Amino acid sequence: MARNIYNFSAGPGMLPEAVLKQAAAEMLDYQGSGMSVMEMSHRSKVYQSIIDGAEKAIRDLMGVPANYKVLFLQGGASTQFAMVPLNFMVKSSKADYLNTGEWSTKAIKEAQRYGDVKVVASSEDQVFSYLPEIKPAEFRPDADYVHITSNNTIFGTSWKSMPDTKGVPLVCDMSSDILSKPVDVTQFALIYAGAQKNMGPAGVTVVIIRDDMIERCRPETPTMLKYKTHADNGSMFNTPPCYAVYIVKLVCEHVLAMGGIPAMHKLNEQKAALLYDALRTPSEELDKKFLAEAAKEGLVTLSGHRKTGGMRASIYNAMPLEGVQKLVAFIKKFEQANP
Repeated sequence: MARNIYNFSAGPGMLPEAVLKQAAAEMLDYQGSGMSVMEMSHRSKVYQSIIDGAEKAIRDLMGVPANYKVLFLQGGASTQFAMVPLNFMVKSSKADYLNTGEWSTKAIKEAQRYGDVKVVASSEDQVFSYLPEIKPAEFRPDADYVHITSNNTIFGTSWKSMPDTKGVPLVCDMSSDILSKPVDVTQFALIYAGAQKNMGPAGVTVVIIRDDMIERCRPETPTMLKYKTHADNGSMFNTPPCYAVYIVKLVCEHVLAMGGIPAMHKLNEQKAALLYDALRTPSEELDKKFLAEAAKEGLVTLSGHRKTGGMRASIYNAMPLEGVQKLVAFIKKFEQANP
């Protein structure tokens, strides 16, 4: 059955149709095992091959060096807001944060529970409608780490380059743009991303952590919130989100088959170019009409965040070019009918 709905949700986002079809074909019997991935033991050799395959695909896609671990954790990126300071605020108990949106604001609030947090740059004064200037002098050389959010889906801003932290470990929340463009992993001490936008379904968070950071930990950190716990046990200290990891494996292999991240980046730029002149309607009434008529065309989840209103079209990796083309055609038709 062909897909006739294009889901522009900020998350969970669309999954590649080829991945969904493969998962459906393997639902009752994964590669001759006689079991679904949902029901097999995470300690089995079959499942070990799945989680190993997911890690390999991520390493191949992102060029993850050997001195980094790839972890599959639970709790979403929001749990990382606490895990990062719990593990890394260990020397000076200082951390520098860049505040560019909803999620960085929440990360800052969580980190303030554990130490001295300095906001070195912020665009909060204009409701995060721009990216603030980064002044190198604002970074503290004795900070335990610097935290940045690479992309902000609510306010539509995205960093094109990372700050030079002068050797202070850089931590990045890449939840909404991981796998969408080339990234030099060696710039970061830790990368984390909730999978439900570009990598797979909700339920698994991917963490890429440099080996020298794994041993760091505040004494009060719970066992399950220590990176070392999961690194030492291959992400299987407890039962991992098995099926979500399996879908991440399929998605990453699918992206590799398409030509990897460079090919995906080129396609994403093409999609974005079509939407730069997105429709902005002058009234809430017209917004509602736009959303209702778009849904009839199979263009769904286009309403803006509750804080911004208006419309929002998230075009993550799995959104096909055809979906964006259909949306743009609808926008033009709607503009003509509602001058």
